[in-house]
Amino acid sequence: MPGNGLWRTKSIEQSIKDTDEPDTRLRRNLSAWDLTVFGVAVVIGAGIFTLTARTAGDYAGPSVSLAFVFAAIACGLAALCYAEFASTVPVAGSAYTFSYATFGEFMAWIIGWDLVLELAVGAAAVSKGWSVYLETVLGYIFGDGAKTTFDLGGLTVDWGALILVVALAVVLTLGTKLSSRVSMVITAIKVGIVLFVIVLGLFYVKGANYTPYIPPGAEAGSGQSGVDQSLFSLIAGGASSSFGLFGLLAGASLVFFAFIGFDIVATTAEETKNPQRSVPRGIFGSLAIVTVLYVAVSLVVVGMVPYTDLATDAGDGSHKTLATAFAANGVNWAANVISVGALAGLTTVVMVLMLGQVRVLYAMSRDGLLPRSLARTSERGTPGRATMLVGLLVAVAATFFPADKLEEMVNVGTLFAFVLVSAGVLVLRRTRPDLPRAFRVPWVPVVPILAILACLWLMLNLTVLTWLRFLAWMVLGVVIYFAYSRRHSLLGKRHAATETPMPVDGADPTKP
Repeated sequence: MPGNGLWRTKSIEQSIKDTDEPDTRLRRNLSAWDLTVFGVAVVIGAGIFTLTARTAGDYAGPSVSLAFVFAAIACGLAALCYAEFASTVPVAGSAYTFSYATFGEFMAWIIGWDLVLELAVGAAAVSKGWSVYLETVLGYIFGDGAKTTFDLGGLTVDWGALILVVALAVVLTLGTKLSSRVSMVITAIKVGIVLFVIVLGLFYVKGANYTPYIPPGAEAGSGQSGVDQSLFSLIAGGASSSFGLFGLLAGASLVFFAFIGFDIVATTAEETKNPQRSVPRGIFGSLAIVTVLYVAVSLVVVGMVPYTDLATDAGDGSHKTLATAFAANGVNWAANVISVGALAGLTTVVMVLMLGQVRVLYAMSRDGLLPRSLARTSERGTPGRATMLVGLLVAVAATFFPADKLEEMVNVGTLFAFVLVSAGVLVLRRTRPDLPRAFRVPWVPVVPILAILACLWLMLNLTVLTWLRFLAWMVLGVVIYFAYSRRHSLLGKRHAATETPMPVDGADPTKP
């Protein structure tokens, strides 16, 4: 039931009722297939093309495939909880909306602010990666002098990332169905590239490269140490989080970034024809496909070259990619094909991350926690103003700011969201057992508790520096909530209206 102040909750019925407001109504035209495409489109991207090689070389060695399995298990447990929530509350906003119904307004704001860290910052980071691959492809065409950046008054301007973000913002404004069709074409291309990597790479696999499967841990000073080592290894007294058991666990927390995206399927629930059936199918379908592909690719890559050849270059800090393994075996033409595939792959990653961020922003604006004007939809049934704002923010970040360490920042934000969603299933089962649930998490409370523990475990294996940055981001969010959101909350105005007389002219005080 609704509470007061920070912990007032928004009922499921009110959330669903708000979806019918004429000025903020979204168009329902997505199917389970569309949602699966969105999930695969965003998940197969930066993780599989860049993170696999880097994690093997710096953290886990050949056991990177096991790190992917650990991360997939955590995601699978959280996916069960997401599926129940999305089929029960088919409303835009994903974890933000779910938290509003269970933990109250303050926690909903915190998780919404947290999703900005996951989605908008993630889109900016991947845009930078896209620009790097664009530069590589342009180098094939025009020679090594081709650049996607230039210096302007002391700033490095990344015009490649800027062009991508602007183009995708236009596509998202034109409609979600169009976005799905664009994703479908590009996703088919990059899945083909991934299968190409697996099949061709098998011919260059050497059994000796799998030994030792879990390399011995690095000594202090020779690996990740201090604020750069994982929080768990620091607490447990480990010398570093490079290789060994600590390295495997740190690797699982890092490759978790590669799975980010299936939860974005839940943000489109309000635009789905039959969300109770389609959303769970979209979530599980996309997660199953990418898990198989990730494990297969990681096994092939570490089998092609010694894991030490995939380590980050100590001189210039450059990371190795899938193309590195093929180039090392003299198959340069294949490395070129992979670069083109990565360019296509990262395109859909940025688009779906932006789509998810727009829907979260839309949901928060509709509730008054952000300016209500951002929730208005266009004739095409899309929140045009929110899309333009997200496009602007991502474009500025991608064009002018470096992308270092953003993968881990995105990870900690997403894992925190997973913890709240999993706990929310337990809360809603107790407070609203009467709600119709098209999908139910099996073995409650065991599965949600395991999901919470798995996500917390992965969070512990992120670096100390990541935790410090995350806490600073959360403090900023709290300041914004008390400075603006709490006073403009539509739910707060509704509660106030029930305690004060209606004005003589009959005006509704809940209207902005």
